[in-house]
Amino acid sequence: AVVSTQSTGKDHVLELVRDQNGNHVIQKVIEKLPAERVEFVAHAFRGRAGELSAHPYGCRVIQRLMERLRPPVRVPLLEEILQHTVELCLDQYGNYVIQHILKNAPKEWQGKVVRGIRGHVKAFGMHKFASNVVEKCFQIAGDKEKEMLLQEIMGKGSESPLTELVRDQYGNYVIQKILASVSGSQRSRLIRRITAMVPNIRKIAYGKHIISKIEKLTGKSYSDTVPTQGKGGRKKARGQRGGKGR
Repeated sequence: AVVSTQSTGKDHVLELVRDQNGNHVIQKVIEKLPAERVEFVAHAFRGRAGELSAHPYGCRVIQRLMERLRPPVRVPLLEEILQHTVELCLDQYGNYVIQHILKNAPKEWQGKVVRGIRGHVKAFGMHKFASNVVEKCFQIAGDKEKEMLLQEIMGKGSESPLTELVRDQYGNYVIQKILASVSGSQRSRLIRRITAMVPNIRKIAYGKHIISKIEKLTGKSYSDTVPTQGKGGRKKARGQRGGKGR
């Protein structure tokens, strides 16, 4: 059956990939065959990797494929996918492919994804699907890359994306994830910036979740983490993700 599948050509492979049941067949082939014998699937994806990454079944096959391919065959596939980083981050299926690369690809490729979202952090942070990618970037990025993204999040002078992110149904979770993922000194700077830019955070709908996260991470009441304010007691709140609906 496998030989028959290989002989049908790339059009039939793509037909199976796009099919509700056929995609499971291709995934099983990828899982069971030796790595060098699944390369025909990667060849069928050439020129279509971006499109298939945004397909409800194609995105699953591409993730399985990247797990099995040998580096010389995997690299061209990664290069093609990352030409569409921005579009895929915003896509309901494509964002999973980008997250998979962040989680499993070599650091060189993880870094390319992180740099690929530069300039989009605020918009992505408030997007239902792309916000997942921003969170994953902060989880896996190195210190220099985290600092680059953090500077974008905090903004300069009187302008800061924080003022919108803390009020957003998705952005507030991004801020919580950032607080948990950065170094101690970076976290302190971020807390000070939040306090300066959003002094009324206790009155904001999602603010209590951010305060709760800060208190959990620092072991202090929120008012103690920002002594310059000189007011505000500890406010107990649970930073649960209810209603994010990802």
